[in-house]
Amino acid sequence: MRVISGKYKGKILDGFNINGTRPTMDRVKESMFAMIQNNLKDKIVLDLFAGSGSLGIEALSNGAKVCYFVDNNKIAIDTIKKNTFGIDNKVIIKKDCFEALKEFKLKFDIILLDPPYHDNLMNKVLNKIKEYDLLNKNGIIVCEIEEEFKTDYQIIKEKKYGSKKVIILK
Repeated sequence: MRVISGKYKGKILDGFNINGTRPTMDRVKESMFAMIQNNLKDKIVLDLFAGSGSLGIEALSNGAKVCYFVDNNKIAIDTIKKNTFGIDNKVIIKKDCFEALKEFKLKFDIILLDPPYHDNLMNKVLNKIKEYDLLNKNGIIVCEIEEEFKTDYQIIKEKKYGSKKVIILK
C-alpha cells in the first residue's frame, strides 16, 4: 500500500490484518482521487472508518487543509499514527463512528466513508451526517461500498470495480 499522488507520492503505508477489514486497492484509490482531485485544495476532510489512514493521507497529500482520522480500533489508530508520522494537519480520534459524529462541532468539505462492508453501516452513517449537519453546503461524501443502498443524497458520480463501487454524493 502506498500514497498514489501528490506531496507524499510513493510513501509506503503500513497495513494490518484485522478480521472484517480490507485496505482500499491502489487502483480503486487512484480512480477515487482522480474523481475528486479538483475538490481537495484547502478542504477540511473526515476519514471515518480510517483503518490505516490511507484515504485521509491521500487527501492531505493532494492539498487538503486538515484531515480528521476516526477509527475505534487501537491497532488501526496505532497504524494511522505510524503512517502519518511527519505529516502535519491531522487529528486522530479513537472513537466509535457514531460518538465521533455526534461530538463534531465543525462541518466538513469532504467525508470519506469506507465502513466494514458486512456491517450495513452506510445508511446509518449517512443519516447521522445529515442529522448533525456535518457537511458543508458544497461538500461531498465519497463512499466505497459493496452492498446496494438508498440515499437522499444526490449521486454525482458512480464507478464499479468488480464487487466494489465508489459513489460520490452531494
